[in-house]
Amino acid sequence: MLLGKVVGTLVASRKEETLEGLIFLVVRQIGADGEETGAYVVANDAVGAGVGEVVLYAQGSSARQTESTRDRPCDAVIMAIVDTWEVAGTEIYRKE
Repeated sequence: MLLGKVVGTLVASRKEETLEGLIFLVVRQIGADGEETGAYVVANDAVGAGVGEVVLYAQGSSARQTESTRDRPCDAVIMAIVDTWEVAGTEIYRKE
């Protein structure tokens, strides 16, 4: 699993039939220090995340293990919205 921040949305009016009904968001990866790394990914949103939220996402074959992505050609999926995280006893993030 990776940490990321939702920075945008993606709309594709024409797509592979098995992708119908999926919502896509643009996610920027975050390091353990809370800083954005610069790497972006388009991920299926399985949990109702929104722009500005910090999320957990998976890539590769793990992305096809949720109810919404099973047997679909997805390479990334948002599977959790982060409330808080700590590293070595220091709080790095708290959702407002």
